[in-house]
Amino acid sequence: MSNVTSPDGTPPSALSFGAMQFGGTADEDASRAMFRACRERGINMFDTAHVYTDGRSEEILGKLAAVEREKIILASKVNMRRGNSATSIRESCDESRTRLGVDTIDLYYLHRFDPETDLEETFEALSILKNQGWIRAIGVSNFAAWQVMKAQAVAARFDIRIDAIQPMLNLVKRQAEVEILPMAEDQKIDVYPYSPLGGGLLTGKYRAGGEGRLRDSEMYAKRYASDWMHNTAADLATLARGYRMDPATLAVAWAMHRPGVTSPIISGRSVEQLLPSLDALTFDWNDDIAARVTALTRQPAPATDRSEQD
Repeated sequence: MSNVTSPDGTPPSALSFGAMQFGGTADEDASRAMFRACRERGINMFDTAHVYTDGRSEEILGKLAAVEREKIILASKVNMRRGNSATSIRESCDESRTRLGVDTIDLYYLHRFDPETDLEETFEALSILKNQGWIRAIGVSNFAAWQVMKAQAVAARFDIRIDAIQPMLNLVKRQAEVEILPMAEDQKIDVYPYSPLGGGLLTGKYRAGGEGRLRDSEMYAKRYASDWMHNTAADLATLARGYRMDPATLAVAWAMHRPGVTSPIISGRSVEQLLPSLDALTFDWNDDIAARVTALTRQPAPATDRSEQD
């Protein structure tokens, strides 16, 4: 059972859509087309943030979701550039509600951990917003497992809890499997991982000379610079050809079926780019395929040096 639902009580779909591109590399027409494609496939979970495309993402998403507002889960995040102070949280939330055109945000995240702000101040502010009806559920993004547990203890003092987390997870970035996913299962926290395609690496397009984040962004280029990651992407493309499908479909399906994952966040710049990810919803995933795909990548090291059970 998910901690997060739409206003009419519907749980989140098996995939979520991330609206980071709305108002940026995806104009309003492209955004509308992707939103419609998601709704046609049953996706009801849409993720954005205060900082995405200087607020245009929230504005466009809010307009698109307005017609079916009761059926849709809207998630947004605190302005990470201002930190997690009470003032930042309240002002960010109010601005996001205005942009989205809603009174209540269904899932509201801390975009990242803020070491400069006391957790008591942060979670007292979130408790006030929840009691006022500005937010329905609370999430944290890009937190380490120890940060989540520390924050969860503080949240309990204000009679609230962390309902969801948003870590990075894909075939070549599996660190979340070590502690974050087991922690989330233990604490009954929803998991909405982002970047199932590794910034486009796992689509195989870069080997073919394609453009995208790994070419446009120094941050993404560094994140996926290792040769073994690119080799994994090439091996995934080879495996996908054997199944006569797009490697993106396999990559997203793998993330969907990792133990403890609630709903991976897919995205795109156009419907054409998005469709292979959407196909993961209907792909006939099984244990044999899971083993073949997982074998292409590196198993992350355990959380401690002692891995045997005795």
